[in-house]
Amino acid sequence: MREFMSVTKALADANRVRMLLALRGRELCACQITELFGLAPSTMSKHLSILYQAGLVDSRKEGRWVYYSLPGKEAPAAVRKALEWVCDSLTENEKIADDAKRLKQVLNVNPSELCRRQCQN
Repeated sequence: MREFMSVTKALADANRVRMLLALRGRELCACQITELFGLAPSTMSKHLSILYQAGLVDSRKEGRWVYYSLPGKEAPAAVRKALEWVCDSLTENEKIADDAKRLKQVLNVNPSELCRRQCQN
């Protein structure tokens, strides 16, 4: 029951769902995610922490960078099914399409530059 409640809580926020969809098929640095959604780094960190605690994202640290991705086949069945449901349900959503266009722009900027910009604000 705890796992189910954790997953449903994580999915109860539009920004977190959008983050999951942005991670489909790729790994993103925290700076790229922050840039994509335009939220404060502390807000982004809280959202990513909730997703991580629910098992909906994996993270890895490389130097000063933290990278996030969707979990693989080793994830619990409930997590895999939840991610599949989210992806299937929102593939044609206009906001998700806008995020995908914006993500292309974000991916063209060096993560070091994104981090530098975010640390100045």
